[in-house]
Amino acid sequence: MNRTTFLLCLALSAVGLFVAPLLILAAPMEPTMGFVQRIFYYHVPCAWLTFLAVFLCAAGSAAYLFARSERGEALAAAAAELTVVFGICVLVTGPLWARKAWGAWWVWKDVRLMTTLLLWFIFVAYLFVRRFGGPGSARLAAGLALFAAADVPIIYTSVFFWRTQHPKATVVRTLDPKMMPAFFTSLAVFTAFFVALLAARYALERSRQRLDATWLAAEDAGLLDN
Repeated sequence: MNRTTFLLCLALSAVGLFVAPLLILAAPMEPTMGFVQRIFYYHVPCAWLTFLAVFLCAAGSAAYLFARSERGEALAAAAAELTVVFGICVLVTGPLWARKAWGAWWVWKDVRLMTTLLLWFIFVAYLFVRRFGGPGSARLAAGLALFAAADVPIIYTSVFFWRTQHPKATVVRTLDPKMMPAFFTSLAVFTAFFVALLAARYALERSRQRLDATWLAAEDAGLLDN
């Protein structure tokens, strides 16, 4: 199932990488920001997939904490790495857009920017804990994932409750209809690529778990004794 999902999503991504840029270039020019607004077609899908990865990691972490699910732990590990990858795409494309739109790469007092940066640092910490935390690191990392998931609603709603330079979360609904094909194609392509990466990384983590279990069983049976 993972192989089928991976190959299908990878094929869709490959086709989309040719189609989406053509639609983005053909989309109407935004009158205020001009050409730089086209970063929107990359920035928003990356943000959506960062949030999705956070919730998948939290779901897998909850399954591991409360049911000792190895599948849940594998899902959490895979999703956490994708959170860092897509999160850095958000943190790079955002300032590139902001420099032209706001005249500044970064605004430290902006709540949405700071909570997004915090989310990314939490997941970097998650990966370090899993790798170097020693005994109990998986449970500690799972707790970090659940804590981080609470940050996502704050990021999303921050533009409604605090003064911020970031556009409102309703911007997609107010797009020029001629921009919609480019946006939704880009969103679909990024999502397919995300699913392909998730399937591959999940399969790798499950293989690692089975290898560890086999090694421990062999050690308990004395098969590794010299």
